[in-house]
Amino acid sequence: MEMKIIARIRTDFPTKFGIPRQSGLVPELVGRIVFEPEYRDPEALRGITGYTHLWLVWEFSEMIREKWSPTVRPPRLGGNTRVGVFATRSPNRPNPIGLSSVRLLSVEKTENEGTVLLVSGADLMDGTPIYDIKPYLPLSDCHPDAIGGFSDGKKDYALTVEIPEEIVSAFPADKIAALRAILSEDPRPSYQNDPEREYGFPFAGHEVRFRVSEGVLTVLSAVKQ
Repeated sequence: MEMKIIARIRTDFPTKFGIPRQSGLVPELVGRIVFEPEYRDPEALRGITGYTHLWLVWEFSEMIREKWSPTVRPPRLGGNTRVGVFATRSPNRPNPIGLSSVRLLSVEKTENEGTVLLVSGADLMDGTPIYDIKPYLPLSDCHPDAIGGFSDGKKDYALTVEIPEEIVSAFPADKIAALRAILSEDPRPSYQNDPEREYGFPFAGHEVRFRVSEGVLTVLSAVKQ
């Protein structure tokens, strides 16, 4: 079966590090879905503004491998416990397909990119190929009584984030809330907990460096790239 890329998403994440582990965890993150030229017919989006949320079907384009493993080590379990791949949302899958629920913010008509979708809460790297977009239906897609397996034990986990005022004032004002939310989710690999170790990742055109000690994440610098 041939899969066609219908669009790509533009986000503030040029690399995988720092991206939220699930969609919707950081609603402050805004992305732009830009359709491929073949799919820029505005008729394909007729009626989409009647929905508040969308499903994105996309590709883990940086995780394509020839072989697959029946078990993986989820970061939520510290990276040391193996569980079945189909009991996780790990990118290491037989088919590198991702599924994300995002909020539709607006539909914009542009001169060079056709009709573009603005969405929030995406957990995708910049340039990620999208294979399909479907409306989220509360009637059938929402299950309030659902159980989240091992992820339920981590759902209330969050770090306290401290960002020096001089860094806050120098960072893009419309991105600082998203940065705080991303850092509070603890972007480190779960098996790393060295308080002296310095971590870094690119976000919104800046290289952000930080340390974590006793539940507090302190931003050390945010250098414009």
